[in-house]
Amino acid sequence: MQITRNGSQPSGRGPAEYFTGTVRVDPLFAAPEPARVAGASVTFEPGARTAWHTHPLGQTLIVTSGCGRVQREGGPVEEIRPGDVVWFTPGERHWHGASPSTAMTHIAIQEKLDGKVVEWLEHVTDAEYAG
Repeated sequence: MQITRNGSQPSGRGPAEYFTGTVRVDPLFAAPEPARVAGASVTFEPGARTAWHTHPLGQTLIVTSGCGRVQREGGPVEEIRPGDVVWFTPGERHWHGASPSTAMTHIAIQEKLDGKVVEWLEHVTDAEYAG
């Protein structure tokens, strides 16, 4: 058994290479091998969002506060709120972030495949974000 105490892992800023706007990433867990799962709490300030990206084994988002937006390639921009759970299938191109006027926090859970959890792509344009 391992207990990771709240506040024992430093927060990090979401790098501009992969995010638009102000984003804070708080690591939660990374299970040791042979497990592959990892999770983080991610807070997006209003208007902030990820770049387009994919996950080799999919991703689950659990919205914990605020109001956000998600989109999968070819689909509409959709609103997400606390208690919503979003599943992106393996390899599904998508993005997620806050609404234009409200911050949003979610827990992101994904698994590694051959040591890789994400493939980052191009930034989401303002027009794409607006839907």
